[in-house]
Amino acid sequence: MKTFCVCFSLGLIGISNAAFSKDAPLVSIPTHDAFFNAIKAHCGKAFPGKVSKDNVGKTFGDEKLVMHVRKCTDSEIQIPFHVGDDASRTWILTKTGAGLMLKHDHRNEDGSYHSSTMYGGHTADEGFLQVQSFPADAYSKRLFVESGIAASTDNVWQMMIYPSRFSYRLIRPAREVQVDFDLENPISLPSPPWGYE
Repeated sequence: MKTFCVCFSLGLIGISNAAFSKDAPLVSIPTHDAFFNAIKAHCGKAFPGKVSKDNVGKTFGDEKLVMHVRKCTDSEIQIPFHVGDDASRTWILTKTGAGLMLKHDHRNEDGSYHSSTMYGGHTADEGFLQVQSFPADAYSKRLFVESGIAASTDNVWQMMIYPSRFSYRLIRPAREVQVDFDLENPISLPSPPWGYE
């Protein structure tokens, strides 16, 4: 009888360990999920863009603007933003379990990290199904101050997703620039962004 009890107890321990060996769930809220999934639905496609707002003018010159929803998982979307032949920029949108995070991965042409990279921010509220805002985070503010561009500590980036349009917007006092991408007219895929394969 004692042997049976020991074996039975060990069996329960094995079952219990198996039941609790799963990874912790990545939690999210409906507005963040809907926003993330609306962008993810365009994975594998590229779209042409044009500047719709620019209060200082010619931020991107007359270059061809292209966004490419290049790589998507359940928690991350990588979106290279090509400005002419400049493939240095990749927007990285990540579910963190506390909201959504936007980072800007900047690379040099040889694939090495630019001195100003991985700046961005995190959602501070639920946002909207179509619009999310990302105020500059602590890392970004420190990077901007050390780089001599302290005005950028007030940066707020926004992303907007509608059935026919995706928009990327930067705002801060006395500064606004927005690029709109035509989701109804996908184009040929660009080359990989610098530093990616």
